[in-house]
Amino acid sequence: MRFLIVGILGALLGVINSRFIFVESGISLIPWGILGLFVGWMARSKKEALLSGIVYGFVLSFAFMASGYTGSAPFVTRIPFFTILGLFGALCGAILGIVGLLLKNLLIKK
Repeated sequence: MRFLIVGILGALLGVINSRFIFVESGISLIPWGILGLFVGWMARSKKEALLSGIVYGFVLSFAFMASGYTGSAPFVTRIPFFTILGLFGALCGAILGIVGLLLKNLLIKK
C-alpha cells in the first residue's frame, strides 16, 4: 500500500510539474528532492526507504516525460526511451530515500 501511495505522489508531481507549475524550469527539481527526502523519512527500514525511493523516482520521471510529450512521433514509440530515463529517476529516488532515512535517524535519536 505504501508503494502505491508513493507512486501516486510521484505521478501527480510529475504531471503537475510538466503541465502547470515550474514548466520547463530547473526549479521543479526542488519539490522533487524535498518529496524524495520525505519518502525516505517516512520509511521504517533501509529496504523500505530504498524501494519507496525507487518507485517514487521512476514513476515521477516517467510521468513527467510522458505527460509533457508533444512530439510528432507516436507516443508508444517513446515508451522505451522514457523507461530508460525513468531508471535514472529511480536511481535518484533511491538515493533520496536513503538520505531521507539517514537524516531522520541522525536528527531523531531513539
